[in-house]
Amino acid sequence: MKDIQVYDTTLRDGCQAEHINFSVPDKLAVAHALDAIGVDFIEGGWPNETNPRDREFFEQARDQEWTHAKLAAFGSTRRARTSVEDDVQLQQLIASGAPVVTIFGKSWDLHVREILRVSLDDNLAMIEESLAFLKAQGRTVFFDAEHFFDGYKADAAYAIETLRAAERGGAECLVLCDTNGGSLPLEVREITERVAAEFSLPLGIHSHNDAGMADANALMAVESGAVHVQGTVNGYGERSGNANLCTVLPNLELKMGKRCLPPGKLADLTYLSLFVTELANLPPNGRLPYVGRSAFAHKGGMHVNAVMKFPASFEHVPPETVGNERRILVSDQAGRSTIVHKLQTLYPDLDRDDPLVRRVLEVVKEREKRGYEYEAAEASLALLVRRMQGELPELFRLHGFRVMVEKHHEEDVPYSEATIKIRVNGDEFHMAAEGNGPVNALDKALRKALLPKYPELERLQLVDYKVRVLEATGGTATSVRVLIQTSDGEETWGTCGVDENIIQASWEALVDSVIYGLQKHAASRPADG
Repeated sequence: MKDIQVYDTTLRDGCQAEHINFSVPDKLAVAHALDAIGVDFIEGGWPNETNPRDREFFEQARDQEWTHAKLAAFGSTRRARTSVEDDVQLQQLIASGAPVVTIFGKSWDLHVREILRVSLDDNLAMIEESLAFLKAQGRTVFFDAEHFFDGYKADAAYAIETLRAAERGGAECLVLCDTNGGSLPLEVREITERVAAEFSLPLGIHSHNDAGMADANALMAVESGAVHVQGTVNGYGERSGNANLCTVLPNLELKMGKRCLPPGKLADLTYLSLFVTELANLPPNGRLPYVGRSAFAHKGGMHVNAVMKFPASFEHVPPETVGNERRILVSDQAGRSTIVHKLQTLYPDLDRDDPLVRRVLEVVKEREKRGYEYEAAEASLALLVRRMQGELPELFRLHGFRVMVEKHHEEDVPYSEATIKIRVNGDEFHMAAEGNGPVNALDKALRKALLPKYPELERLQLVDYKVRVLEATGGTATSVRVLIQTSDGEETWGTCGVDENIIQASWEALVDSVIYGLQKHAASRPADG
């Protein structure tokens, strides 16, 4: 038996975030991912006359199978001076076919007087009549008490009366909303406890993150009697976002002992976070608690030594409980334990006292002083070690390259061309290629030269390219670090290069990315030089 109802509003409140714009297929894909993980309610959007995308979502969703979740349509109480029968957006909520309808209404007297510009009694009637109308149509109805905590602090008696109106209208859950996101956890606890003492209906919490308290406020509300939690994947939402279900759910389950998802589904949380991030076309936030790439990443040598002996010494939960993984980072802060861990991925039987450990540690520290970074470039680290051990076959040998960038007129787009001469297994190749920039042209020329010998190269795609200026005081003459991410469709690896010349730094990272990929696919064979 679950303790908490999980209500996801990524497809409505999350879509109000800056830079998020899901298509209908995107929304359906997210909804099915939420259904698969065991969310109870999925708020698909507000299917009103100004939102054809959300209306189309519900039209398509009606014909699809949902194994666990119920879809919820979102809307407002009837308009002032309009009957429920004549209110178009209430009719569209019914037409959506959603079995659950969530209605928001004003709980703050300021909004009633200054925004709706109706009397306090009229607002109560709008709430009760709207919910009763939808209830009579066979819908499960939830009431989102908008601005409830601000309203309670301004006029507690009236805020309670709005909940009474919703109760009379047939609401099956009263959701207390911190719409402005400015309440503090102790306020949420006190007010939720008072409301819980007044009502037998289930209470819910909908918190925004404007004061950085959304997650804490959700937990505090549950501690005070709420059994229904609303939030979004990754905390997406308008302004500073909503309560982050990827943080709130593991805290409820692992810290507070509240069952939120079906057994075993918490382990799918990291995948869900990344899946939604990808569909939102946003960069992953590596520092998210629980599901971020850095959530279980260890860098300091003493920390690494401890966590390798006893993980709980520096990990508050096992990473696999939320589908994440431990990462040991290599940097100039790395100690022997870090290097041992990395080297054992290459040499499983390596002893921590092997002389190679000290040699690699010394080289890594020296190279990072020059600007190299191996935290995000583990492929370059693996190749560095193989080269130190004399184990890396020469796949090709550079005999020179030239890169040209031309621009003849101010209005022209710069023109880039690269030529390259390399030798592979005794055969010399001299190739040229054009690109939208010098690095792109160089990449294309290298691929043209290598493909006849290494057709597996076709599978490798550069997926990210970053340049970091290392010493800003050096101006345009300073060293730069280039980080490249490459993928073969199954795995993604990082490589790096450092030089005062950005083309040389890019070339170094590019070559490492190619060599690592070819080695991975066993496409290498010793060249004759």
